[in-house]
Amino acid sequence: MAEICFDRDFDPQTGTAVALGDRVRRVTAPNANPFTFRGTNSYIVGHGHVAIIDPGPDDSAHIDALIAATAGETIDAILVTHTHRDHSAGVERLKAACGAPVHAAGAHRFARPPRPGEDATLEAGADRAFVPDQQIADGERLSGDGWSLQAIATPGHAANHMVFALDGSDMLFSGDHVMGWSTTVVAPPDGSMADYLRSLDVLAARPETIYLPGHGAPIADAPTFVRALKAHRKLREAAILARIERGDRTIAEIVAVIYRETPPALQGAAALSVLAHIEDLVARGRLNVMSGSGLAATYSPVSSG
Repeated sequence: MAEICFDRDFDPQTGTAVALGDRVRRVTAPNANPFTFRGTNSYIVGHGHVAIIDPGPDDSAHIDALIAATAGETIDAILVTHTHRDHSAGVERLKAACGAPVHAAGAHRFARPPRPGEDATLEAGADRAFVPDQQIADGERLSGDGWSLQAIATPGHAANHMVFALDGSDMLFSGDHVMGWSTTVVAPPDGSMADYLRSLDVLAARPETIYLPGHGAPIADAPTFVRALKAHRKLREAAILARIERGDRTIAEIVAVIYRETPPALQGAAALSVLAHIEDLVARGRLNVMSGSGLAATYSPVSSG
C-alpha cells in the first residue's frame, strides 16, 4: 500500500476551545471510539459574530462547551459537513440554545438505493432526523461579520458531504473526507468509492494547504496528503483485483488478507470499503458479479477473451 504519514499523536484538550489561527477555534467532543479517534471536532469561525461547523454528537456537555467558548458572542450560523450522527446530532441542542439557522447540503441520502437486508449504518450512524433550515449548493458562500466560507460538494464518505474553505485564509474544513489520522471509510449504500475518488481530485486541485478535519489534528501540506490518499486507494483497488485473480471470490476472503493487520473493531468497516471498491470496479467493467449482492456476493475477474 502507498505510504501515508498519519498523525495519531493528537491531544485535543476535549471540551476546551483551542485557537488554530486568528479566526478559528476548535472544541473536540468527548466521543472517542475506533471510528471517531479522539472525538469529533467542532469549529468556531470568527469572533463576535461566529459560525459553528459540525456541532458534533447529541452530547449536552459538548454543546455546553461550545456555548461557553462563545460566551459574549453571537452564533449566526451552524454548518454541517454531513449527516452522520457524530457530526450532526448535536444540531438541535445547539440551535435551541442559540437560535442560529442550520446550513447543509440537505437531509441524509444514500449514494445508491439500499438492497434488501442491507445495513447502511456504521457505529457513527446516519442521522435521518436531520433537516437543514437552508440547503446550500456546491460553490455557494456563507458570510458573516469577518468571515466567509465557500461550500464545496465532496460526496463519497456520505452522499451529502461538503467541505468548507475559509476565504482569505489557507484553511479548509475537510470533515470526514480527508483526515490525518486514518483513511476515510467509504461504506455503501451511504458512500460511493467513485464519488470519493472524484472528490479527492476536486480537493487536490484547490489552493488550500491546511485542512482542519472532523477528527484528529490539522493537516499541513494538504494537497500532497490528498494525492497520497488517492494513490493509496488505487493500490488498494489493485490489491483487491489481485486477490480475485488469485481465486478469492468473497469480500470476507479479501479482507482476511489485505486487512489482516486491521483491529477487529474495524473489520466491518474494512469489508464495506472493499465492497465500495468492488462496486466501482463492476461499474467500470473490471469485475463480474457471480451471485448474491452486497457483502454476500461473489465475484470473478472479467475475461480478457
